[in-house]
Amino acid sequence: MIKADLGGRRVLVTGGASGIGLAAVTLFAGCGADVVLNHLAEDARGPEAAARLSAEGLKVRALPGTVSVPGEAEGMVARAIDALGGLDILINNAGTPASTVPIDFADLDAMTEEFWQTILATNLIGPYRCARAAAPALRQAKGAIVNTASVAGLGRRGSSIAYSASKAGLVNLTRSLARALAPDVRVNAVAPGLVETPWTATWPAERKAESVARTLLARMARPEDIAEAMLFLAAGAAYVTGETLVVDGGML
Repeated sequence: MIKADLGGRRVLVTGGASGIGLAAVTLFAGCGADVVLNHLAEDARGPEAAARLSAEGLKVRALPGTVSVPGEAEGMVARAIDALGGLDILINNAGTPASTVPIDFADLDAMTEEFWQTILATNLIGPYRCARAAAPALRQAKGAIVNTASVAGLGRRGSSIAYSASKAGLVNLTRSLARALAPDVRVNAVAPGLVETPWTATWPAERKAESVARTLLARMARPEDIAEAMLFLAAGAAYVTGETLVVDGGML
């Protein structure tokens, strides 16, 4: 696991209550950053994780807010910036598959208008809302944004057509925001393959086995693997922007 000296750096991680988001919160705070852990208001795991990490001596505070709701997302970012006294790094990690198990691409009827709206509002428009709200503070800090995309947005099968489309859009949004916020703010993304998270724990074993068989490293990713790539893009990679870093164990 790589490390960096992030003392004095201010970080907001959306969707930080579990999985990749919580791994990012833990890693960035462990490197000395002051971190806001954003979580859904009804998700008690966020405050519990923040309390546990704070008890370990890390600078972590919980902040509820839903990136899928216009106004609420921007308000959450503003509160985070006020609490931190500025912002150096935005990790746009909040996302949803809007289903508990993968939906076969041929099952078009399962992807209703409501299903599409939920996914796009969270996975694509949500990161844009947060980036737009954070842009002035990030410009002032010469900061960085890291978005959580997916190999599903790069042509691999995802949990649904809608999910794959939302992540493909996020890859494009990453490039566009890199242009829009240059030269002050770098904007990159990570594209994980299959990751061991509470969500994928419900997937059929055969589906996960098929994915693992296609990797070169013969295992699923751990959330910490993705967080480490985020740290590289946020704290290092000073001449990298507009890129999507694939973290899939060689599957692509």
